[in-house]
Amino acid sequence: MQGKSAKDGDAGAGLWKGLGMWSWVLFRISGIVLVLYLVAHLWVISQGRIGGPQSLDTIFEALHTPLLVLLDLMLVAAVLYHALNGVRIILMDVGVGVHRHKAIFWVCMVLAAVALAAFAYRASSFILG
Repeated sequence: MQGKSAKDGDAGAGLWKGLGMWSWVLFRISGIVLVLYLVAHLWVISQGRIGGPQSLDTIFEALHTPLLVLLDLMLVAAVLYHALNGVRIILMDVGVGVHRHKAIFWVCMVLAAVALAAFAYRASSFILG
């Protein structure tokens, strides 16, 4: 038997490995999360125009729960990942660090983790109540 064909069900099996593929997938997921957040944010802000200040105050009180502050923490993680990975991609596009793209990826991730830890420390008083 020679090699396996696409009919054997192994087509693309090797695609889901490697740092580049996972950084690409996470970049797309974080982009979708940010677009969904933008839509939700615009809806909340529009409620202030439609319902007046009392309506907006009611929404803000509902959003000031530990669970939603934790979701804000996850939003910050998505923003940091998307922004720093975007910078990495721009660097690759202009030819800077092409041969060290994995090292640059990990530097960006360490920077994101440090910034997220600082944000989490600051937000911990809100998350824990």
